[in-house]
Amino acid sequence: MYYIYLIRCKDNSIYTGITNNLERRLQEHLSKDEKCAKYTKSHPALKLETAWQTENKQLAAKLEYAIKMLKKQQKEDLITEKIELKDVFNERLECDKYKKVTFGHVS
Repeated sequence: MYYIYLIRCKDNSIYTGITNNLERRLQEHLSKDEKCAKYTKSHPALKLETAWQTENKQLAAKLEYAIKMLKKQQKEDLITEKIELKDVFNERLECDKYKKVTFGHVS
């Protein structure tokens, strides 16, 4: 499984990433581990906001790229669930291939 996740940073920015181990990757961001992203080294991570899981890296990379292209307000709306993936990407992505993760479990 692969995960696409959004992290809130201390400056209120939102970092988007992919991983095959969400707990490990989140810890790397929060602790500023040497493996954390360059972005979260200069914009310290506060918390995981939301995540989705999918079966393979190719699907994860497609969603990560699509989310990175969104405006900040659209990312905020995904976090607060004002909109869902299908509301934004239904024409471009197979949204049924992504499952929302809540507190480490698929919902």
